[in-house]
Amino acid sequence: MIIEVETINSFSKSELLKEVYGLIWILPILTLLLGITIQVLVIVWLEREISASIQQRIGLEYAGPLGLLQAIADETKLLLKEDILPSRGEIPLFSIGPSVAVISILLSFLVIPLGYRFVLADLSIGVFFMDCHFKYCSY
Repeated sequence: MIIEVETINSFSKSELLKEVYGLIWILPILTLLLGITIQVLVIVWLEREISASIQQRIGLEYAGPLGLLQAIADETKLLLKEDILPSRGEIPLFSIGPSVAVISILLSFLVIPLGYRFVLADLSIGVFFMDCHFKYCSY
């Protein structure tokens, strides 16, 4: 009888709580992402409405109720645009150009200390590295 009770207690404490804690920690992250997404949509909508009123033109009233579907229409248009590749020249180099730009920017953040002893890349020329990055990547 004691073995059964211990088995039930150990099972309920370990497995059930692990599953519950596994779901609980993700709730603040999802709430934050949902809040940021809604804020971005509202800011874009307000910017378009205010721009329309300043320029004395009709605002977003044709894309759904109050123009709320305009952001979805813009996103769909952006995703379905035709990719244009050069007829002459290096197509692989043309394709990896945006990746090279983004990776170089992200690599520049390696030398920024994130804590007292937490630095991703401890370069002896870190300040020089950041200076060169901001000098040549700010155009």
